[in-house]
Amino acid sequence: MNIMNSTCYKGFMLLVFVGFFFIDFHLCNADPTDGFTQIPLSQKNFKLQKPYDKPLQQRYSYEDAIRSFWVYDKDKPFKPDSTTRPRTEVRVSGYDYSSGIWQFEGYAFVPNGTSGVTIVQIHGAAVGATSLQLRIYNGDMRYYKYNLVATNLYDKWFRVNIIHDVDKGKITVFIEGVKKFVVKDQGPGDLYFKCGVYAAPANSSNYMESRWKGIKLYRK
Repeated sequence: MNIMNSTCYKGFMLLVFVGFFFIDFHLCNADPTDGFTQIPLSQKNFKLQKPYDKPLQQRYSYEDAIRSFWVYDKDKPFKPDSTTRPRTEVRVSGYDYSSGIWQFEGYAFVPNGTSGVTIVQIHGAAVGATSLQLRIYNGDMRYYKYNLVATNLYDKWFRVNIIHDVDKGKITVFIEGVKKFVVKDQGPGDLYFKCGVYAAPANSSNYMESRWKGIKLYRK
């Protein structure tokens, strides 16, 4: 009887351990998009900006579902009266937001040598022009020019997920499905996502390029 009780107890504890292991494993492998609803996007939702004096095909291509963006450090801004740095970017339009929980997803590729450039951002804020900029400096990703987000990103595709909980004022960045960075946003505003290449205020390489595929938008 004692032997049976001991065996049953060991079996019970094994089941408990396996259960906890399964729960922990499941949580560790949760996808950033779990619980979100994907928003349908079409070509009309992708609005392009590029140096105002250049034909689009000289700074952007869309082939085999890959969007390639490139710009030079001495290029003109996106319109003649702008004092901003050169850019070739796509704005996800039609879904500006000012409340709720929103998520951007895309796969990015940054070729070696591209540096001092924002590759994805949340435009709009109560203070300043943006709530988030993720920049590449020498193959590493930074929050603006400050906090290190991820390293060794040159010459490979990597998944980017950005969750913006407007009501809580919180932005969370995932790289390859792993939470890498959490930051307070810059306050409410007319908010939207952009990606491509936008030269940083200083220390930009002469040539800047990023490629994107699988761009999606979600909300909760």
